[in-house]
Amino acid sequence: MPESPQAQMTVVAEFAPHSFLENLAVRADGSILVTVQNRRELWFVPPPSDESPVRPQLLHTSEFNTCFVVEWRPDRFLLGVADVYETLAARLYEIDLRGWTPKQPISPRRVLEFPKPYAGVNGACLLAPNVLLAAGVKDQIWRVDLSDDGVAAARLWLAHDSMKNRPGEKKPEQPGTNGVKFAARSHYLYYTTTSQQMMLRVKVDPTTLAPADLPEFVAGGRQWDDFLIEEDGGVAYVTTHRENTIDRVRLAHDGSRDGRTVVAGAPFNDVLVGPSAAAWGRAPGDYGRVAYVTTDGGAAAPPHGVFRTGKVLRLQVPRPI
Repeated sequence: MPESPQAQMTVVAEFAPHSFLENLAVRADGSILVTVQNRRELWFVPPPSDESPVRPQLLHTSEFNTCFVVEWRPDRFLLGVADVYETLAARLYEIDLRGWTPKQPISPRRVLEFPKPYAGVNGACLLAPNVLLAAGVKDQIWRVDLSDDGVAAARLWLAHDSMKNRPGEKKPEQPGTNGVKFAARSHYLYYTTTSQQMMLRVKVDPTTLAPADLPEFVAGGRQWDDFLIEEDGGVAYVTTHRENTIDRVRLAHDGSRDGRTVVAGAPFNDVLVGPSAAAWGRAPGDYGRVAYVTTDGGAAAPPHGVFRTGKVLRLQVPRPI
């Protein structure tokens, strides 16, 4: 894989070792919501400052593992939780932070119990203002339709062989469908399948929001997790989790080796251990340049058996060559 000038990284916040930071959402004021999956927690990270790292604040502890958090209306967030290790039961909560101030308690409101057969949930994204897509960790993507007051209903959006996890093929077992992101300009839904080490895309009908064609291969060969899209440059920045890098992938590439480059973690960087998800900053000029990344510090696969702290990192990505 070709190498690229490496991104600049700064530690924004740290969590205890063995904290699996799974997903994040950047708020308009620059503060960040972070899910700590294995501790079933949702945390608030104050806006980064010159005195970083900042001190995170625990907001909520769930009955299941906390998987994704997505802003669906200004300061209204959807929190996906799942029993990822046993029944794969999954639920969706709304968290309304309008008028909320740090140190105040929050009251998540359950809006959905995902239907059976359960497939858990992993990454998620908005397809439209009232439509959420959520990856099932086995072999499918859910569509969740929301009313203005947050009442939700779920149905299958797409199931495909490329989404399946392959028990026994990778040790330890990896999830199937993992990250999902929608490129609104081109009307493509991109997703990763960690177990099969692939990124694919599927065309979305702009009227019905249904899949308009079969999935097509974009790139492969890495244990990609979640990612973010930069449509101006036609690239995605993808976390590799157990491989401890962030890769740049061309969105419309044919899959050959020079379609992906490492922009962080080559050579190995002790700060970037277990990167799991990323989100663009919200300040002017951040899109395409400044992102925030969660790491698990090796909770899933500690390099050389050493566990680091879980982190939220500020990432300034280099310009594509």
